[in-house]
Amino acid sequence: MAEVLFIVTSHDQLGDTGKKTGLWLEELAAPWYAVQDAGHLPSLASPRGGRVPVDPRSEQKDLRPPSVERFLNDPEAMYRLDNASPLTDIRWQEFEAFFLPGGHGVMWDLPDNAQLARMLGAAADDGRIIAAVCHGPAGLVGVRRPDGEPLVSGRRLACFTDSEEAAAGLTDAVPFLLASRLSSLGALLSAGPDFQAYAVRDGSLISGQNPASSEAVARLLVTALAEQATTVDQ
Repeated sequence: MAEVLFIVTSHDQLGDTGKKTGLWLEELAAPWYAVQDAGHLPSLASPRGGRVPVDPRSEQKDLRPPSVERFLNDPEAMYRLDNASPLTDIRWQEFEAFFLPGGHGVMWDLPDNAQLARMLGAAADDGRIIAAVCHGPAGLVGVRRPDGEPLVSGRRLACFTDSEEAAAGLTDAVPFLLASRLSSLGALLSAGPDFQAYAVRDGSLISGQNPASSEAVARLLVTALAEQATTVDQ
């Protein structure tokens, strides 16, 4: 049994558009239950703690996959969503893996979060698993290895593509284009067709392209946790 920390956004404004954003709920719900159903313990944290803003579009009836329906009808899960731990309360050593769900909110409050960068840098250096999906890899932008190089440099990685951002009509709303930024940091970006499920694993780094990739990333994470447990037992 492993403890997995999900790190989500506290930001709820979509730039200057006047629209609400936040967490894309499927990107939390699908891996949350994959982890929980495999016998592991999920926890939730955000930069500010407390109630996590959810992108209202991700709660629309016509966009809800089964994992979101399950989450919305799960009192314990919803309590966690309303009472996330602040990052200042987190000791990374207590967790075997870290998961960064997306939603556009993370583009504003995760890339420059020094505390998150230190936490994930230390966890990565210790060989802990780090997974992210869609815009979640924005939380890796500031993470550095001990030699000062970006964590993502030379690593295979998937994220929400620039063409998907353009198709969503949000190229001018976001503070930067995520795929372009990660590429500039040396990431070896890998992608499938726009808005189709695609996930990639590079050792202890697991990532997915878009909301449809949430379950694929979750499966890779559960496999990595099982491998980790086998190694510990040997």
